[in-house]
Amino acid sequence: MLEIKDLACLKGDRLLFRGLALTLAAGELLRVAGPNGVGKTSLLRLVTGLALAEAGEVRWQGVAIGRDREAFHRDLLYLGHASALNDLLTPLENLRFACAAAGDEVDEGTCMEALVRIGLADQLDLPARVLSQGQRRRVGLARLFLSSGRRLWVLDEPFTALDVRAVADLATTLSDHCRAGGMVMLTTHQDAPFAVEPRVLDIGAYAC
Repeated sequence: MLEIKDLACLKGDRLLFRGLALTLAAGELLRVAGPNGVGKTSLLRLVTGLALAEAGEVRWQGVAIGRDREAFHRDLLYLGHASALNDLLTPLENLRFACAAAGDEVDEGTCMEALVRIGLADQLDLPARVLSQGQRRRVGLARLFLSSGRRLWVLDEPFTALDVRAVADLATTLSDHCRAGGMVMLTTHQDAPFAVEPRVLDIGAYAC
């Protein structure tokens, strides 16, 4: 279980939100909603431990994430809004590097299968610098097919720059992860055909 207790977020000299509390249990999909600038991405960064809260606490399995970061990060997959690719490497090389950096042992063939599934069969050997925004996005999203063992997926605008078919496939992947006992927390401005009914957190209700 993921628990957020009385969380407050300060960005610069502005308090974005405070008093935010929720729990996310196995099998649940949570959509973080609210207008631009209210702190959706900031909340994801707090939940993943990439930023520090002004107040409050984030717990994973009953333990504050700062007390056992390694255990938490073994269960976490975070995909931010930026693609974070090396432009000189191919999609296959970028994906293998991302998996290795996260401590996931995934062979080349399995990585290739993930990239083909996400729609990059014709771009496997191209340098990332020539890929479109949507193709760059797909390279990162291919990690979802390789990360079923990571129970908590936190995704910032994962549907951006994807076509209708890719949106549907991604929605199915996220729903399947929840059905298998995983958890998903995401931000998105798009409607997606989830098979698991999302809970909605309106972060605007906690805005300052």
